Amino acid sequence: MFSLPATAHAQAMSAEEAAALRAELAALRAKVETLEARLDQVPPPVVATPAPVPARAPEAPATQIKWKGAPEIKTADGWSFKPRGRIQVDAAHVGAPGAITDSALGFSNELRRVRMGFGGTMPGGFGYKVEADFAESDVVLLDAFMTYHDGPLKLTVGQHNTFQGLEELSSSNDTSFIERAAFTDAFNFIRRAGISAEYSTGALLLQGGVFTDNFAALDSGNDGYSFDGRVVYAPKAGNTQLHFGGSAHWRKLGDTVPTVRYRQRPLVHSADIRFVATPTIEAEAETGFGAEAAFIRGRLHGAAEAFWQSVDRPGFADPQFFGGSVEMGLFLTDDSRAYKDGIFKEIHVKNPVGSGGIGAWQINLRYDHLDLNDAGIVGGKQDGYMASLIWTPIDYVRFMVNYARLQYRDAVIPADGDRDYGVDSVGARAQIVF
Repeated sequence: MFSLPATAHAQAMSAEEAAALRAELAALRAKVETLEARLDQVPPPVVATPAPVPARAPEAPATQIKWKGAPEIKTADGWSFKPRGRIQVDAAHVGAPGAITDSALGFSNELRRVRMGFGGTMPGGFGYKVEADFAESDVVLLDAFMTYHDGPLKLTVGQHNTFQGLEELSSSNDTSFIERAAFTDAFNFIRRAGISAEYSTGALLLQGGVFTDNFAALDSGNDGYSFDGRVVYAPKAGNTQLHFGGSAHWRKLGDTVPTVRYRQRPLVHSADIRFVATPTIEAEAETGFGAEAAFIRGRLHGAAEAFWQSVDRPGFADPQFFGGSVEMGLFLTDDSRAYKDGIFKEIHVKNPVGSGGIGAWQINLRYDHLDLNDAGIVGGKQDGYMASLIWTPIDYVRFMVNYARLQYRDAVIPADGDRDYGVDSVGARAQIVF
């Protein structure tokens, strides 16, 4: 209405009314301009910016499955389950002086180990492991135990190893040669049923337990028992992992085991022949002491062990037998031997086959000695000079070949009356683990 011409209004009203209307319009315009000026002076309203809402991390699934050679299933409340096993296929050739004839000489092969089992954890710090061997058309229960972890303390109840030494406690999946040092089998190191404790703090590891016998022997009523302990000090010196250890063992044989016998094969298990062996010894107890040392520095490693085994013979002098080994190993590729919790562990290949690499290649040398002569007992002496080549193309798969020149003195198998001679042994293995 402000824009209507004054003449249009004048036609409908008098001159006085038009003048009054013009005055009101002018007053209204003045008020509007005043209000607009005041509005220009009012600051703009402050709009509060809402606080950012933190992004919520995705919730972990209630059940996780990871691949570690086999599926490992874990739940959020502490349960886990993983099948485990290994298959080791061996072939070997043993050559002895021609005067010795035995069906075990020459070529042999076998399923060295076919193990299947499972293990895992439970809420509250508990764990479990069960594993059996199905080789040689038989089922032999190996590990069968439960554990409890509380910080640095670990308790184990059931059948497990008795802390004999570095190589014996390290898995056969990870040894430098197809078979362990001669004394480990000669002195009858086996798993036994019992209860043990381990305490680990920094570089120090303490292990000890009370054991009866293997589950298979307990079925026959054996009432023997043993006390076994081990201490390990494993400091780091720069980039070098060091290992020093010692162990002590005392075993009461029990009423149903009145004798012992010590003997060993020529580095390969498929050749069922022993060139060193004691006769059956009437005994009441065994006492053993072990010493061990090792280092790992980059691609290089070394290890040495010694073990003294004494036999308590009623009415006779007590013999003390000895075994030991020294080895050095070198990776030809950019890999390193693994170590954890006082034992050697599986390696993780840095450049596996299938990803542009050639896998991990390793060579090893070893001197191995076993002396079964003492206190009128002549079981023979064995000196082994050994070399091995290991190819690990990918994690969980390994191929091995080793050679040994074994020199015998007082061998229990004569060669035309001669008990001092040499034997050549060659072994190979294909292995998969999970």
